[in-house]
Amino acid sequence: MDIDRPDEDVVVAPANPVAAESGPDGWASVDKTVFGVSVALVVVVCLLGVLFTDAVGDAAAAALNWVTTTFGWVFILGASAFVVFSLVLAFGRFGSIPIARAGETTEFSTLSWIAMMFSAGMGIGLMFFGVYEPVTHLATPPPFVDAAPGSAEAAEQAMAYTLFHWGLHPWAIYSVVGLALAYSTHRMGRGNLMSSPFQAIFGRERIEQRGWGKPIDILAILCTKFGSATSLGLGALQIAAGLSLLRTGGFAEDPGTAAPVIIISVLTVGVVISAASGVSRGIKWLSNTNVVLAAALLVFVFVVGPTVFIMDLVPASLGAYFSNLVPMSLQSAVFGGGDWLASWTIFYWAWWISWTPFVGTFIARISRGRTIREFVLGVLLAPSGVSVIWFAVFGGAGINLQHNGIDIAGTGSEAAGFFAMLNQYPFFIGATLVVMVLTAVFFVSGADAGSLVMGTLSSRGRTTPWTPLVIIWAILTGTVAAVLLFVGGLGALQTFTILAATPFVLIMIGLCVSLYVDLRRDPLRRRRPGPVRSAMVVPTEVPFAEPPGPRDTDEKGGSPSDSR
Repeated sequence: MDIDRPDEDVVVAPANPVAAESGPDGWASVDKTVFGVSVALVVVVCLLGVLFTDAVGDAAAAALNWVTTTFGWVFILGASAFVVFSLVLAFGRFGSIPIARAGETTEFSTLSWIAMMFSAGMGIGLMFFGVYEPVTHLATPPPFVDAAPGSAEAAEQAMAYTLFHWGLHPWAIYSVVGLALAYSTHRMGRGNLMSSPFQAIFGRERIEQRGWGKPIDILAILCTKFGSATSLGLGALQIAAGLSLLRTGGFAEDPGTAAPVIIISVLTVGVVISAASGVSRGIKWLSNTNVVLAAALLVFVFVVGPTVFIMDLVPASLGAYFSNLVPMSLQSAVFGGGDWLASWTIFYWAWWISWTPFVGTFIARISRGRTIREFVLGVLLAPSGVSVIWFAVFGGAGINLQHNGIDIAGTGSEAAGFFAMLNQYPFFIGATLVVMVLTAVFFVSGADAGSLVMGTLSSRGRTTPWTPLVIIWAILTGTVAAVLLFVGGLGALQTFTILAATPFVLIMIGLCVSLYVDLRRDPLRRRRPGPVRSAMVVPTEVPFAEPPGPRDTDEKGGSPSDSR
């Protein structure tokens, strides 16, 4: 198939009011194959983890070592390629294309759009690693950094690597998947499924009718399940550390397993309640609450903490980040440092990739009406800018305390780093309670959005899936998080995240190709000078049909599958 073939002026028709929601309701709306296989695989993993804990842990560790050793370069090159691809789309001839059909407008305000996107994308991670990562890189610099532990050079590199892990790269990973899904759903009128964009390459008949898309959707659900479980596990560990601190007055090295599992169980009830409320009520309200609480906590630490130091740290951190961006982006373990990369950079890239089915589908769900340029720049720059401010304030406060002889990095627990920093400032108990509430709200909103996405993926792309189905996925997400903590704590969360994300890299590459094929056929792309060919009209009576064009029929009037 020639992806550059169509140069026709395809006229996009007005919005079609008929959507996937016009189909069967209730249990009849569920894709039994996708749902059944996904649930079966999740249940098997959970049972094996509970019944054969040691064996599962050893097998997962061996698999992780093989993946990071053999395919670490795939994560490193892939993440950087997604950054380049996103920027090319934003500033190229496709940037002005709207992610909507004629007459459709945005569903949410820009502020709510960013808030929901940010809360779903990495809320709990910012709470968990906000202080811990910068001070850890300061106390133990990455092996690729020639700086003494605790030195000014180490502090600069610590912030550079932290922003590298939380800046453009993760949001570019989200951007390419979210944009492919948003364009396919809102402009092409296909179902909101991970497999739907592949209709651009293989045709609707193969993907939908022959079932070629089902393995893609099942893999997307599994990635979402383990990626969400990792975030929920981190949130539960942090809340447990805060409760232990308030109860004992000290930082325990390990909050244990029982407390985080109980926290997951309690908060899962909140997820179920939020899931039953829908996007416009539950997730939107929780996301806006997150923004208010996070801003209040940020201003508090900025004011009572080392304000001048933080202000100086912002430009210094950005300078270090951009000056080292290319070397950090292409750093591999060919000359050593493989363990560090597996624990940090590769884990992060795998974590973001495992979240792309969830975050990408969710961002696509809330992004109707944005242009491609607005979408990409909004997804890349707004959350990345917030990450810069977040780590400058909280990470900067931790670095400042570490430089002044207060060992924040040596608290003995990754989850306790944030509380160790707050312990040096006034109103410690109140601030600790805010951190735990904020983490809990991030927990509920993230799990709710993830359950909604898994409901969509197992309901043939319905943007408003059957509520009991969403609740089932919410309960299973909490269960998986609890089992992974039981199997091996934070290490198990990281291990299973990388393993689940590895095959999904290929899906992401396919989505990029599919999106490009679709955009080449869009009539609103800014074309080069040349002859204008005949116009075609996109029909609206078939909700998920692609615009007809030369690729859909051959000279004899055959179907796409016949001509290929």
